[in-house]
Amino acid sequence: MAATGRSTTDGLFNRVNAPRVSQVIVDQVKVLIRDGALTPGDRLPSERELCQRFGVSRVTVREALRILEASGLVTIRVGAHGGAFLTAPSTDRVGEGLADLLTMSALTAGEVTETRKIVELGALPLIVERATDDDIDALFKLAEEGQAAVDEDAYTVDISARFHIRLAECAHNTALAMLIQSFHGPMLMSLREAREHAPAMGKRGTDEHRRLAEAIRERDLAAAQHVMSEHIARTAQRVSHGAEQD
Repeated sequence: MAATGRSTTDGLFNRVNAPRVSQVIVDQVKVLIRDGALTPGDRLPSERELCQRFGVSRVTVREALRILEASGLVTIRVGAHGGAFLTAPSTDRVGEGLADLLTMSALTAGEVTETRKIVELGALPLIVERATDDDIDALFKLAEEGQAAVDEDAYTVDISARFHIRLAECAHNTALAMLIQSFHGPMLMSLREAREHAPAMGKRGTDEHRRLAEAIRERDLAAAQHVMSEHIARTAQRVSHGAEQD
């Protein structure tokens, strides 16, 4: 074993016998990570050792390692000090996994909007407290880009979604950022449905984005909550009742 990470993983793995053997190996590694038996930086045994411990072929072990690498749980290094090393999944990688699950689920636009109301309103106290000058500048920049798109009749729902994702990042809470990033696909779906009932949407939304940025700059939580409540309530009304834009 290399000096990097732990010196031993003896006794951690069990022989497997199943139709999808590689996935069983992957599941064993995930359980060991959850239980704390394996942690980021630990080096897995060599392919040869894994073959012996699991009682499988090298092809199966390599397939399992590829799955773990694709999941962001393992980094494969080459060279004299190479091998398979446990890593902590990045925010983007975890967010992508959650996004896939949400996108493939039978979510309705109404459900997505209800969830946004709970999460985004709930995040505002942290956002107002923790937003940095750079965060606030980024929000104003996105609001300006949105206004320019409205003026050019080129506004898209993706512009709105990008503002809300960046807004969540202002809370400087990794779990919240992952959640909102993973909600990107469903959010776009709900906004598109809202736009079907209000094709001219964008002008009021962009104005509210700017007002949110102003409230955060002034550390005015009540004002931010008021703007956000109106902002999301209007989307909820459109997806529920197909109301025309005011």
